[in-house]
Amino acid sequence: MADIVEPRIEEYAVAHTSPEPALFATLAEETRASTSAPTMMVGTLEGRFLSFLVAMLRPQLVLEIGTFTGYSALSMAESLPPGGRIITCDISEEHVAIARRHIEASPYGDRIEIKVGPALDTVRGLDGPFDLTFIDADKTGYLDYYEAILPKLAERGVIAVDNVLWSGRVVGDGAGDDENTAALQRFNDHVVADERVVCVMLPLRDGVTLIRRRTG
Repeated sequence: MADIVEPRIEEYAVAHTSPEPALFATLAEETRASTSAPTMMVGTLEGRFLSFLVAMLRPQLVLEIGTFTGYSALSMAESLPPGGRIITCDISEEHVAIARRHIEASPYGDRIEIKVGPALDTVRGLDGPFDLTFIDADKTGYLDYYEAILPKLAERGVIAVDNVLWSGRVVGDGAGDDENTAALQRFNDHVVADERVVCVMLPLRDGVTLIRRRTG
């Protein structure tokens, strides 16, 4: 994943963000050592952003599409209000095995439920309403996930979507034969034109879009 922000600025931002608890550094270290694509893990800055977002929204039910090794789920669980819970889903047993160990060893294990299987099947089997949804999975599935989640989004719920800038490759018409870039371009165009919602795209890490229902 290429840097969107100049690395020194990213480092400065991390240095001036409240630090993560030690358990996150431990998980990040194992993820880098034992997975083939550690950049799939949200970084420190985005993890702190997700924790902050949960603290503001105070959601009772969070849905995560794409558990990977559990860093983002734990980041959100850290700030859940009393009674809040997270349902996170992934298709990789290998990655989920790492996530389970770290979640069970954390203070937040009772707040997180992992479901293994195709994400659309998981979403269709849940009633909602979702107060917060974080989408960070296969890029070609983003549009389907969005359309499945939106009807089950709480009235004041928020959808956060990761990797929407895709190392800058979404800019212009340079998708070529890269199906992920083309899928993200279609997704981004669809969301900004969707009159049901309001969205803002942030150049945080690899790009994060926040989406809420349009009111009034």
